[in-house]
Amino acid sequence: MNPEVAILWDRLSACGLPYTPSAYSLVQDALRYTVERIAVEDEGDSRHVSGQELCLGFRDFVNDQFGLLARTVLRTNGIHRTDDVGRIVFAMVEAGLLRKTDEDSIEDFAGVFDFDEAFGASERLGV
Repeated sequence: MNPEVAILWDRLSACGLPYTPSAYSLVQDALRYTVERIAVEDEGDSRHVSGQELCLGFRDFVNDQFGLLARTVLRTNGIHRTDDVGRIVFAMVEAGLLRKTDEDSIEDFAGVFDFDEAFGASERLGV
């Protein structure tokens, strides 16, 4: 578990959300991945990441890290759609792990992509 998440697990679990500690670490790792990718694209400039950008980065990160096991890893951690990523992000904001702008909204994470299409093993296997 990410040390930052472990320290604040009591606060995160108090939110009453059905996610594992690993789910929070996964989202935080995906955020780092997304920020780094955007910095490269923006020639080193660091900037705020939108909910949609984070979801797309999350998709790429999870696929890169887990390949055909991505869907299983996500299910195990209670993450079934992009809305779950948003709930995790906003719980982390409440716990003081992340910051948001006034323009950020949980709705930014709604329906960004379809998990079956993004993580479906049958498509990768040609089935």
